[in-house]
Formats: sequence, C-alpha cells, structure tokens
Amino acid sequence: MSTSTIKTAVEEMVRPFLDENGFELVDVEYVKEGSNWFLRVYVDKEGNIDIDECGRISEYLSEKLDENDPVSDAYFLEVSSPGAERPLKKPEDVKKAVGKHVFATTYEPIGGLKEFEGKLLSFDGEEIVIEIGKKKHTLPYAKVASARLAIVF
Repeated sequence: MSTSTIKTAVEEMVRPFLDENGFELVDVEYVKEGSNWFLRVYVDKEGNIDIDECGRISEYLSEKLDENDPVSDAYFLEVSSPGAERPLKKPEDVKKAVGKHVFATTYEPIGGLKEFEGKLLSFDGEEIVIEIGKKKHTLPYAKVASARLAIVF
C-alpha cells in the first residue's frame, strides 16, 4: 500500500473512536526514519490530551490495525499530542488559530519573504493575515506550504 493509502486507512479506523470520545484527529504520518518505519497519530482535545488518553487510543488503534492489517512492513505505532507548536493542517485548524501566534512558510516569496511569524489576525478561507511587528502580511492560503502554532519566548 502507498503511504497516502495507509494514512487514509488509519484515519478511517481511528476516527469513530475519536469522535465518540471527544478527541480530534490532528494528523497521521507514516514515515521511514533510518531503517525503521513509524506510524504516528497525533490527537488532541479541548483542554489538552494526557498520556493515559493517548494510551487508550493506541490500544484501540493497535487492535484495529491487527484486524485490518493495512501495513505490510514492520513499524512502530506512536500516538501523541501534536505539542505546543501544533501544525495547522486544515482550514478549520487555521480558523481556530486566529488571534494566536503562528509560523507559516510559503511555496514562493511574498513581499520578499517565505517565512512569516507573528499574530494570526484573520483567515477568510482564501487569505490569511499575519501581523509581524506593526506590519500586516496577507498571504494567499493556496501559497502557504506549512503553518503551525508558535511559542513566543
């Protein structure tokens, strides 16, 4: 199976459990690091997720993976929180981040920059506006390569 097929299969397996228990699926990764494959599932919930909840999700998903076996290679399953610098993968994630400090990169320079870190002022589905210092930068959402929450030190 391809990486994207595996990710989709895992999402379909785990989503009912997450929905029933008030968890949010943030992302699924199936990546090779060195000689090992890792299946990583990032989950969250309102008020943050704890280690015991990640363990419950891991046990559930492990049983489902054993039943359905979408991965032919040996791999390590990891279920965890997306962390403080959570990726903003979907438009809904970006909408929830309005008012927060973010870091975004673009596929090509916009106004001479490809990296933008500041307060996310708005997102209308087409453009995001990030305030860096006193300057506002408007980025077409289609040109955003990646975005995540950012910690301010």
